[in-house]
Amino acid sequence: MASFQYFVASSLDGFIATDDDDLTWLMQFDGFDGGQDSYDAFFADVGCIVMGGETYAWLRDHEPGNWPYPGTPCWVFTRHEHSAPKGANVTFVRGDVREFVQDLKDEAAGRNVWVVGGGVLAAQFADAGLLDELILSVIPVVLGSGKPLLPMTGPTPPLELVTSRTMGRGIVELRYRFPGRAT
Repeated sequence: MASFQYFVASSLDGFIATDDDDLTWLMQFDGFDGGQDSYDAFFADVGCIVMGGETYAWLRDHEPGNWPYPGTPCWVFTRHEHSAPKGANVTFVRGDVREFVQDLKDEAAGRNVWVVGGGVLAAQFADAGLLDELILSVIPVVLGSGKPLLPMTGPTPPLELVTSRTMGRGIVELRYRFPGRAT
């Protein structure tokens, strides 16, 4: 059965990007020991990707001519008009995330749905009780301000820590299960 997973990196103080969507602080850690293995193991179980319009626009701006998820269906929640890269399986939608749960599960074909982000979209899934797991790589930098990891409307019950591990360059990966969600 498909799980909805938020696989993401954040600063020590809980931000996934600066206020102006700069990720230089994160990119300086590219190639850290264990990072590619973690991503590859995670992505092997992904059958569908979900992201917000700002994340989609950032990817298109920063990877022109390259779609990083070939062969994987991607759904983009947006209020803006975008075009899909040639040959990419991208679906643009508007509305409440709950309206699309079955479609996303169908696209995932028994594998998991990766809620890429941003944090606002992931929070919509969490607020609706749809997020099963948070897989968080904590990056050892402090930003002071920025785009929050998971700007939910209220506190959650305690999440269950499933695994934790230290990786290269002081990065810690934490895998949490949301209460009441089976994975």
